Amino acid sequence: MTTPYTPESLTRADVDALRGPAVLDFGTNWCGFCQAARPHVEQAFTTHGDVTHVKVEDGSGRPLGRSFRVKLWPTLVFLRDGQEVERLVRPRSSAEIADALQRLRAPGPAGR
Repeated sequence: MTTPYTPESLTRADVDALRGPAVLDFGTNWCGFCQAARPHVEQAFTTHGDVTHVKVEDGSGRPLGRSFRVKLWPTLVFLRDGQEVERLVRPRSSAEIADALQRLRAPGPAGR
């Protein structure tokens, strides 16, 4: 079952306070690129259920997207303890997303 983008309820302070691995998924429900990426995102997360996935409806006047300088949808921002470690803009495959999720969970520079 697909989860729609929802109007943001998180503030930047909320995001900065997140602990552990998380992904902010910026987009809109009417965006064709977002609809095309949705099955890839969902597939990648089936094996990474320990990573928090937050779908944030973005658009004009939405401060959270602006604070992350989101310019194109969908944009996936990968966070470790509230800090951005990677991002994917308009991902085209579940493998691309799964690889980024694996790096996020791994120890080292990207996974800290």
